[in-house]
Formats: sequence, structure tokens, C-alpha cells
Amino acid sequence: MEDALVLTEVPQAEEIYMIAGWDQWADAGSISSGLPQWLVEKTGARKIGEIKSDGFYMFQVPGAHHFLRPIVKLEDGHRVSMEDRKNEFYYAGDHRRGLVIFIGTEPHLDAERYARAFLDAARTLNVKRVVVVGGVYGEMPYDQDRAVSCAYSLPAMRDDLENYAVQFSNYEGGVSIGTYMAHWAEAAGLELASFYALVPAYDFSERSETLEGLRIENDFRAWHELMRRFNHMFDLSIDISELDEQGRTLVSAMDEKLRELDRDLPQLDVMAYLANVRDEFTETPFLPPLDEMWDQLRDLFQDEE
Repeated sequence: MEDALVLTEVPQAEEIYMIAGWDQWADAGSISSGLPQWLVEKTGARKIGEIKSDGFYMFQVPGAHHFLRPIVKLEDGHRVSMEDRKNEFYYAGDHRRGLVIFIGTEPHLDAERYARAFLDAARTLNVKRVVVVGGVYGEMPYDQDRAVSCAYSLPAMRDDLENYAVQFSNYEGGVSIGTYMAHWAEAAGLELASFYALVPAYDFSERSETLEGLRIENDFRAWHELMRRFNHMFDLSIDISELDEQGRTLVSAMDEKLRELDRDLPQLDVMAYLANVRDEFTETPFLPPLDEMWDQLRDLFQDEE
């Protein structure tokens, strides 16, 4: 086992899965950093291990004074707190099904050793499949289901993943932490898939000197849509109604904000801009199998009774 990995507990269950996220560059909508933290709090998961930060992070580079340094808080000259870079594993579940939740900080250095430690944890914990979550900003209707791109480690996974309303990525460029992990997971023979949701962002810079753009910082709708997929994929029963409600509130807030922009900055021609975005976007909602839909309808009827 990689020296950087420390596991204080190895839970036992018939099937164990993992959802992982990082404080990373592909964190639009706070999907990668926020959703795993929400899961820990929602499930009451306990910490079972970590990847030690030794050797993975830079303190500074010239010209980037605050970019890499940890954040310190002083009171009357004394350190009250120091921000630590955390890479922690949490666990929730029972004897039948377990969920490992990973909350990490993307490494600056020695990424291959970091990947070995992460995948060693998945192997030691007997994880059947890892999913990595992330987000990228782009133009799409804020009130429609998010487009979700997918990359995976093993070719045999494709047919199953096709059931989850994903677009298989043909991206070429700088690697994300999720795709990097998929590369090393294939070499290790482990199932790992990255799910990156498109988070609404609108560029008004060509139409306004005062407003460059508008984007969603915490995309609860994307969180909800990803968790619908994972609840089904892993046969989980996590209550995500809270995320559904927050997503609806988000849409209402965007409605109000865009009406305000249309009123106060008519030169933006907001409604025409959004109409063009809608015309160029094809919504691909995740539709669960019919048996799951019937279960949801039965629950609805019982609630009405």
C-alpha cells in the first residue's frame, strides 16, 4: 500500500461504491467540492482514512503570492486556525451496501504517487466502482436538465454507462483529475467513471461594459441530477428531496435575476440571448427504468391519501 495512504478502518459490506470530488479547476457549480461534503453531512458518514499531504502541494510560485499558500487566521498575533489541505475518506452504509465518500484537494506535485494512493484505497476498501464528480461552465438553459459528459477507465463499462444520459467525451487538452484517475484506474483494472455536468454560464461582455457575465456558483440542480443517477447506479436510498427543492429555488432566483437584467440593461437583449441558447441546446434527461418510476408514482399516491 502506498505510504501516503492511511486507513484507520476497512468496513465490510457485500458491495461498496465510492463518490469522489476535489477542490479542483473543474469545479463549476461547486459540484466537485460541494456535493461530496453534502453527502458526508447527509449520510452522517464517519472518517475512515486520508491521503497525507506530504509532498503533493507547493507553497508558492513567483508572481502568485496568495494562489497556493494555506490560509491562516490570526487574533492578537496568535494563530487561531490554519487551513489544511485535506484528502479524506468517509464511510456510510450497512452490511449489504456501503458508500465511501472522498473529499480531496487536487495535488500540485507528484500526481502519479497521489493517484496510486487514491486507487490503493479503492482496492483495499474493496470498492466495486468509483465515480468522480465535477463541473464545467458553458451556455445552456438554466431551467433544463444539465448535460453530463462522461469518461471511464475500462471499455466494458460503456454499455452500462450509456443508460445514464451521458455524452461520452471527445475532449482533447489539459487533463482533469477525474480523467487522470481514470487513466491509472485502467492500468489497475478498476472501474472508475468521471461525471462532469455542464453548469449554466452566460457571457454578456460583448453587449455591456458593466457586466461581463452571469453564472451559477452552487448548482444544486446539477447536484440533484447527478445524485439521481448515483442512487440508481449504486442502489442507494439517499434522500435527495432537499437538493430538488434547492434546485427549484435556484431556477426561481435565476428567473428573477434575468428579468431584472432585462429591465435594467435592455442593451443586453437578455431574452433573445436566452432564446438562442435554448435553440442550440438539446436536453437529455436521465429517465430511470419503468419499475422505479412506478415506485415513485405509488409513493406519490400514498402521500396524497
